[in-house]
Amino acid sequence: MQTLLPYLIAVAGLAAVLTAFSRLPRYIRRWGTAGGGLGGAPAAYEEAFRATGHASHYEIRQQAERKAPTGSPRPKKP
Repeated sequence: MQTLLPYLIAVAGLAAVLTAFSRLPRYIRRWGTAGGGLGGAPAAYEEAFRATGHASHYEIRQQAERKAPTGSPRPKKP
């Protein structure tokens, strides 16, 4: 058991790091803490390797930035 302990610690550490890296993008997207570089990196990757995903990314960004139309400032006549 003593000979396996360092290997088990290494595997547990690797699993913890991989788990943290897999949850990091969700955290960044949810809380909006991504800077310009982190926000643009997935877009650059998708532009190079997934052409349809790249187009979808820009469409989703445009939809998110659109504002709902506001009503007329004048009240309706009775």
